[in-house]
Amino acid sequence: MSSSLIPAFGAPGLALGLTGILFFGTTTGGKVKPLGWWWTLFLAMVAGAAYKAAGTPFDLVSSLVNDLLGLFGEVVQRTTMAGIALFFTGVILYKKLTTRQVAVIGVIYWYIASGAGGGFSLIAEKIQTIMQSFA
Repeated sequence: MSSSLIPAFGAPGLALGLTGILFFGTTTGGKVKPLGWWWTLFLAMVAGAAYKAAGTPFDLVSSLVNDLLGLFGEVVQRTTMAGIALFFTGVILYKKLTTRQVAVIGVIYWYIASGAGGGFSLIAEKIQTIMQSFA
């Protein structure tokens, strides 16, 4: 019997579980109200950290985002991750998005912002450390 209140999901289990919550929680129906905007963004960011910490095959999300960023960098030269993160901040805060869109963009945003340095990279490192302790 474990003495921990939180079961050992591991990063892959947390990524999978949060993806399910985000997928089904951003639609109507069921016994529980759909997720609100802020909860969706928060859970998407934690899911993004879990995807990053989970490794294969979950790192396919990070690889896809990284490939798209590389392609964008070829088109718009000298663009930094911080600049792209700032752009996505504007998209998330000022574009009218469904909660499902917030979930998808939130996962992508977390990956970009954590690679940009600064405060988000520190938070990403802490979440990644926490995720690895659940393994």
